[in-house]
This record gives sequence, C-alpha cells and structure tokens, in this order.
Amino acid sequence: QVQLVESGGGLVQAGGSLRLSCAASGRAFGVYDMAWFRQAPGKQREFVARITWNSFTTQYADSVKGRFTISRENAKSTGYLQMNNLAPEDTAIYYCAARPPTSTTYNNWGQGTQVTVSS
Repeated sequence: QVQLVESGGGLVQAGGSLRLSCAASGRAFGVYDMAWFRQAPGKQREFVARITWNSFTTQYADSVKGRFTISRENAKSTGYLQMNNLAPEDTAIYYCAARPPTSTTYNNWGQGTQVTVSS
C-alpha cells in the first residue's frame, strides 16, 4: 500500500501549462505502476495517462495525447503530469493512482487536485 498526495493544481488560462505532482509514501511506489485520472463536474472519472513502474511504457487518452506528459522519479517517490496547451475542457479534479504491476485495479488513490482552465 502507498499513500498518495497530489499537488500543483490551480487556475490557468487556456493555452497555459501546469505540472501536477503525486508524492507517495511507502517503499512500494518504486515497483507500482502509476496513473492519472480526472473527473469533471457532472461526468464520470476518466483515464488520462499511465506509466509503468520502470517508466518503460506510457499510455495516454486520445484527448491529451501530444499535450500531456506523464513521468516519475522513483528515487523521490514522486510522479508527475506535465500539462501543456490546456483547454477549458481539461477542467477537472485530477487524481493520481497506483497499483502493483500484476494488478488490473488501481487500489491506491490520492485525494485529488483541482485544475481550472479559463477561456
């Protein structure tokens, strides 16, 4: 099990950038896959991006591909989501999640950080 805390959210104008961080406690983070999800008002939580424990593989939702970059620094037990060219439709609460690489379920979640993009 790992505890996750997101930070870096805020208010930004369309076209701007933000970098979200996900700080993890617990030694297991270094061997856990990590992902970012988001939930906009009135919508279901949706997948944004994921990265394997060794950073060998990344995957993105089509809606963010080419604009967002997921990364991690296991030595710092921290994951990141660099978000560029933000648009109002990116407004949501962003959550980081982690799971053992053999699991299909993300069972470790942070509390979320709000991202608001103004037009």
